[in-house]
Amino acid sequence: MSRPARSVFAFGMYLVAVGLALVALPNPLLALLRFPTTHEIWPRVVGVVALVLAYYYLQAARHELTAFFSWTVRARAAVFVAFAAFVLLGLAPAPLALLGTVDLAAATWTAMALRSPAQA
Repeated sequence: MSRPARSVFAFGMYLVAVGLALVALPNPLLALLRFPTTHEIWPRVVGVVALVLAYYYLQAARHELTAFFSWTVRARAAVFVAFAAFVLLGLAPAPLALLGTVDLAAATWTAMALRSPAQA
Protein backbone atom coordinates (compact mmCIF):
# COMPACT_ATOMS: atom_id res chain seq x y z
CA MET A 1 0.00 0.00 0.00
CA SER A 2 1.42 3.40 -0.98
CA ARG A 3 1.99 6.21 1.54
CA PRO A 4 -1.03 8.20 0.33
CA ALA A 5 -3.17 5.05 0.49
CA ARG A 6 -2.02 4.38 4.06
CA SER A 7 -2.98 7.91 5.09
CA VAL A 8 -6.43 7.54 3.53
CA PHE A 9 -6.84 4.08 5.06
CA ALA A 10 -5.98 5.45 8.52
CA PHE A 11 -8.53 8.23 8.10
CA GLY A 12 -11.09 5.63 7.04
CA MET A 13 -10.45 3.72 10.26
CA TYR A 14 -10.92 6.96 12.23
CA LEU A 15 -14.28 7.40 10.47
CA VAL A 16 -15.22 3.83 11.40
CA ALA A 17 -14.52 4.60 15.07
CA VAL A 18 -16.47 7.86 15.04
CA GLY A 19 -19.31 6.30 13.05
CA LEU A 20 -19.63 3.30 15.35
CA ALA A 21 -19.55 5.53 18.42
CA LEU A 22 -22.32 7.73 17.02
CA VAL A 23 -24.47 4.76 15.99
CA ALA A 24 -24.01 2.66 19.13
CA LEU A 25 -23.46 5.16 21.96
CA PRO A 26 -23.80 8.73 20.72
CA ASN A 27 -24.21 10.46 24.08
CA PRO A 28 -20.71 9.77 25.47
CA LEU A 29 -19.17 11.23 22.31
CA LEU A 30 -21.56 14.19 22.38
CA ALA A 31 -20.69 14.82 26.03
CA LEU A 32 -16.97 14.65 25.23
CA LEU A 33 -17.51 17.33 22.60
CA ARG A 34 -19.62 19.38 25.06
CA PHE A 35 -22.79 18.97 23.06
CA PRO A 36 -26.02 18.28 24.94
CA THR A 37 -26.95 14.64 25.14
CA THR A 38 -30.01 13.63 23.17
CA HIS A 39 -32.43 10.85 22.43
CA GLU A 40 -33.02 12.05 18.88
CA ILE A 41 -32.00 9.98 15.86
CA TRP A 42 -29.72 12.60 14.24
CA PRO A 43 -26.41 11.61 15.87
CA ARG A 44 -27.01 8.04 14.74
CA VAL A 45 -27.88 9.23 11.22
CA VAL A 46 -24.57 11.14 11.13
CA GLY A 47 -22.87 7.97 12.39
CA VAL A 48 -24.25 5.98 9.46
CA VAL A 49 -23.05 8.69 7.06
CA ALA A 50 -19.58 8.50 8.68
CA LEU A 51 -19.57 4.71 8.22
CA VAL A 52 -20.52 5.05 4.55
CA LEU A 53 -17.73 7.60 4.08
CA ALA A 54 -15.37 5.21 5.88
CA TYR A 55 -16.25 2.51 3.37
CA TYR A 56 -15.34 4.85 0.50
CA TYR A 57 -12.03 5.80 2.13
CA LEU A 58 -11.07 2.21 2.90
CA GLN A 59 -11.96 0.94 -0.57
CA ALA A 60 -10.18 3.83 -2.28
CA ALA A 61 -7.07 3.07 -0.22
CA ARG A 62 -7.23 -0.63 -1.04
CA HIS A 63 -7.52 0.12 -4.76
CA GLU A 64 -4.96 2.96 -4.82
CA LEU A 65 -7.41 5.52 -6.22
CA THR A 66 -5.00 8.44 -6.31
CA ALA A 67 -7.55 10.88 -7.75
CA PHE A 68 -9.80 10.21 -4.74
CA PHE A 69 -6.87 10.85 -2.40
CA SER A 70 -6.37 14.30 -3.94
CA TRP A 71 -10.07 15.14 -3.70
CA THR A 72 -10.12 14.29 0.00
CA VAL A 73 -7.31 16.72 0.79
CA ARG A 74 -9.45 19.71 -0.17
CA ALA A 75 -12.63 18.27 1.32
CA ARG A 76 -11.04 17.49 4.69
CA ALA A 77 -9.44 20.93 4.83
CA ALA A 78 -12.92 22.38 4.18
CA VAL A 79 -14.27 20.40 7.15
CA PHE A 80 -11.66 22.10 9.34
CA VAL A 81 -12.67 25.54 8.04
CA ALA A 82 -16.38 24.84 8.55
CA PHE A 83 -15.97 23.46 12.07
CA ALA A 84 -13.68 26.33 13.07
CA ALA A 85 -16.23 28.80 11.70
CA PHE A 86 -19.02 27.13 13.70
CA VAL A 87 -16.96 27.52 16.86
CA LEU A 88 -15.91 31.12 16.11
CA LEU A 89 -19.50 32.10 15.36
CA GLY A 90 -20.63 30.61 18.67
CA LEU A 91 -22.72 27.93 16.98
CA ALA A 92 -20.79 25.03 18.48
CA PRO A 93 -18.62 24.34 21.52
CA ALA A 94 -14.84 24.59 21.13
CA PRO A 95 -14.14 20.82 21.17
CA LEU A 96 -15.79 20.55 17.75
CA ALA A 97 -12.71 22.30 16.39
CA LEU A 98 -10.70 19.28 17.58
CA LEU A 99 -12.57 17.07 15.14
CA GLY A 100 -11.81 19.58 12.41
CA THR A 101 -8.17 19.54 13.44
CA VAL A 102 -8.09 15.76 12.96
CA ASP A 103 -9.41 16.27 9.43
CA LEU A 104 -6.82 18.96 8.70
CA ALA A 105 -3.95 16.88 10.08
CA ALA A 106 -5.05 13.84 8.08
CA ALA A 107 -5.45 15.96 4.94
CA THR A 108 -1.95 17.36 5.44
CA TRP A 109 -0.56 13.84 5.83
CA THR A 110 -2.23 12.75 2.58
CA ALA A 111 -1.07 15.88 0.72
CA MET A 112 2.51 15.36 1.85
CA ALA A 113 2.37 11.68 0.91
CA LEU A 114 1.04 12.55 -2.53
CA ARG A 115 3.95 14.94 -3.10
CA SER A 116 6.52 12.40 -1.98
CA PRO A 117 8.57 11.11 -4.92
CA ALA A 118 8.56 7.58 -3.53
CA GLN A 119 4.94 6.72 -2.75
CA ALA A 120 5.68 3.05 -2.08
